[in-house]
Amino acid sequence: MSPASSTSPHGQSPLRTVQVLGGGNAGSSAHVRSLAAGLVARGVRVTVCAPVEADHTYDFTGVGADHVHVPRSSDPVSVAALRAACSHADLVHAHGLHASFRAVLALSGRHTPLVVTWHNRAEVEGARAHLLRVLERRVVRTAAVVLGTTSDLVDRARRSGARDARLAAVALPGSRPPVDRDDPDRLRPKARAELGATGRPLLMAVGSLDRQRGYDVLLDAARLWCRRDPVPLLVIAGEGPLRAELQRRIEAEELPVRLIGRRDDIGELLAAADIALLCSSWESRSVLAQEALHARVPLVATAVGGIPDLVGGAAELVPYGDAEALADAVVGLLADPERCAELADRGVRQAATWPSEDQTVAQVLSVYDELTQPLPLP
Repeated sequence: MSPASSTSPHGQSPLRTVQVLGGGNAGSSAHVRSLAAGLVARGVRVTVCAPVEADHTYDFTGVGADHVHVPRSSDPVSVAALRAACSHADLVHAHGLHASFRAVLALSGRHTPLVVTWHNRAEVEGARAHLLRVLERRVVRTAAVVLGTTSDLVDRARRSGARDARLAAVALPGSRPPVDRDDPDRLRPKARAELGATGRPLLMAVGSLDRQRGYDVLLDAARLWCRRDPVPLLVIAGEGPLRAELQRRIEAEELPVRLIGRRDDIGELLAAADIALLCSSWESRSVLAQEALHARVPLVATAVGGIPDLVGGAAELVPYGDAEALADAVVGLLADPERCAELADRGVRQAATWPSEDQTVAQVLSVYDELTQPLPLP
């Protein structure tokens, strides 16, 4: 990276950036930590504005960034705190719609360039959907550049009036090398025994227990594959508002499903699984999908949002909401070891095409350069 990339527009001091987070999305928080680490390593001064809990979880200060507590709110006190934090910034970069809207309010009347990254889209209906569209238009028409993690998010930004919308390079932070599925330790008998999957197939789903994740369809599919012998065990890691409802249904229908709550050993559990499942109504760059391909675990996923572009031909894709297609794909893979091995090999090749953390930082820094470097004299 050229020395100019880490200097201010006047070349007198390091480029000063503020990263704004809402604190509610794990993927965007992990991305900001990775981005902050890469920017600091290149001589950029980084301040992360996020709820204090986010810094406790992602340790932005541990990678050399400053942290300013800004609550996940658009009230005047929070906006004033954000405005103060941005007072000496050369550029502000907001992640997610609500964080971006707060940044728009905080920068009102200033000429500080604003970059916005859309990592996901909200699933809302009725009056809230109308409000969401209003916020989107306000944000994208104010931002100098909008980065979308999927092509449909980029298209959405353009339709909403973005002056400059581009596809973002977003790496999977801290991705691990592929697991050798020929290694007998891959099955991790201890993990499988703990989950109750000894002598039976283990299926793994990960994500918050909310409507968007499609767990109602997943339970419908679990009822269908109960006919298989031995019966596969579906394990769902995550917490959310639907936990009690899902648990009641699991017990009432005697489904072979376990809810195990939040876990900090997802990588190990995923590596022990026979198949990973992603059934959401929409996803951008799903962390589960990326982890599964890196770990050589066959993936069955819904063909929604950014998933088809992300996984290419390295996963079995099914329509959202089709429990029968989902169950057929799972049963088909369990009966076809050669297809599973083929998907594992394709997954490694597909993962090699994804951007690295270094490439992600380089793209963002090039955008920063465009917006902060002085124009050449005529």
